[in-house]
Amino acid sequence: MLLAIGLMTGLILGLTGAGGSVFAVPLLMLMAGLPITDAIGISLGAVAATTLYGSARNLVQKNTSPVLWKPGIILASVGAISAPFGKWLGLQVNELWLVSGFSLLAVIIALRMWLSATKNPDAASVVRAGNFTQIPSPDALCTLSKSGQFELRPRCVSGLLIGGLFVGLLSGLFGVGGGFLIVPLLLALSAVSMAQAVSTSLVIIALISTAGFTSHLVFADTIPWHLLGLVVTGGIIGMVIGQMISHKIANALLQKIFAVGLLIVAITTLLRFL
Repeated sequence: MLLAIGLMTGLILGLTGAGGSVFAVPLLMLMAGLPITDAIGISLGAVAATTLYGSARNLVQKNTSPVLWKPGIILASVGAISAPFGKWLGLQVNELWLVSGFSLLAVIIALRMWLSATKNPDAASVVRAGNFTQIPSPDALCTLSKSGQFELRPRCVSGLLIGGLFVGLLSGLFGVGGGFLIVPLLLALSAVSMAQAVSTSLVIIALISTAGFTSHLVFADTIPWHLLGLVVTGGIIGMVIGQMISHKIANALLQKIFAVGLLIVAITTLLRFL
């Protein structure tokens, strides 16, 4: 069962570039019967391992879009700092409130996925592939140089700092990677391609999830390593499959299916604890 949960999480990560980790926590609770604190810890560890593998695989492949290192490092650094605080905050909250908060977040993510697929269906087919040349928008907080790199300005850095802080808190609190926030944030800050945003988000998720999992090791009494190993194994296998078939099946309809599935899982998880 845990292997299947990891497989599903990694597959969704591979097919969407973001949003897959939010399935892990409710599935671990519903299908494996784990309490939410254990589910969050295992989710963080599995997402960290899966995205680290995915990032390494992308970096050695020549046909993937380049990672935007400047904004990526800023977002990841701030998120890695705030993730432990999010984990600590989660330990202070009643389990019912934590489940309710997670379910609300999952519903918001599901609605955003659906709206994104409806308004911009072409973007749903862009998953860790393709290079695009785009002219920077004059209204963007971060402009691009002729070489395609971010030109960091005070307003741009402020946006990255605030975004990284928020992503890190959510990662530590709920065990999510934060790709659902990182991708639109990068797209909003400057006129980068969807492929660049997805590739960069994978690296950021890997680093923030690693920090969140490390904080879980500090706060938790025991770690079910055997359970984590199964989820990680399934996650990496799912990531491999997802990245292999993403260019064939990734589209707006698939994203809408994921959105509906996430909505059902979120509501089911909340009803179980009411």
